[in-house]
Amino acid sequence: GPVGCPKTEPLSGSSEEPLFRGADRYDFAVVIPAGATECFWQFAHQSGNFFFSYEVQRATGIGNSRNILATASDPDGVQLGTSQHVRGQINFVAKETGFYQLCLDNQENHFGFMQVYLNFGVYYEGFDGEHKQPEEKKELNDTLEAIGVSIHKLQRHIFHMWRFYNFARMRKAADSFLLESNYHYVNWWSTVQSCLIVLSGVLQLYFLKRLFNGQTSGRQKC
Repeated sequence: GPVGCPKTEPLSGSSEEPLFRGADRYDFAVVIPAGATECFWQFAHQSGNFFFSYEVQRATGIGNSRNILATASDPDGVQLGTSQHVRGQINFVAKETGFYQLCLDNQENHFGFMQVYLNFGVYYEGFDGEHKQPEEKKELNDTLEAIGVSIHKLQRHIFHMWRFYNFARMRKAADSFLLESNYHYVNWWSTVQSCLIVLSGVLQLYFLKRLFNGQTSGRQKC
């Protein structure tokens, strides 16, 4: 292709050399400052299944809005999906090899930061088996081939269970921050109400005392 364009992996997979992918998945939390945008890049080969999920764990500011704009773009900069909510997912099949851009936009919240938990990456269906030589496949007996198929299915199930586990971690952290925030809010509001009750009692006693003092002094003058 032209200079500067990403190289696309052939669909036939005729290359004998193993393809470099780097890390296939990530999960971590990141803090997005007020009014800022943070972007990440994930390398994916053609025909890979790309997944991107996020959840806002906590937000600060005046409005305390937890909605954030998430976008995913291909190596050419074409937007592949958007999500603007407290939590969301963007899934697609990679059409070409290159670095895919994932961005989180906190432009709506100009007075506070957001802590967002991310889980993104790419997985490939039957990658290990599609690059084996035909001669090697013929040498495998039925038992080993059945074991290989079972192991591949087990790996897929483990991977999807890992994703569900990360979803649970997202919700657990978000719920934990929400409970902590409600706990501090209840304590603060209870303290304020207690102070108001005590203050109102003191003021009532003060005005009642002044009322009786005024009546007593008036009788003495008479």
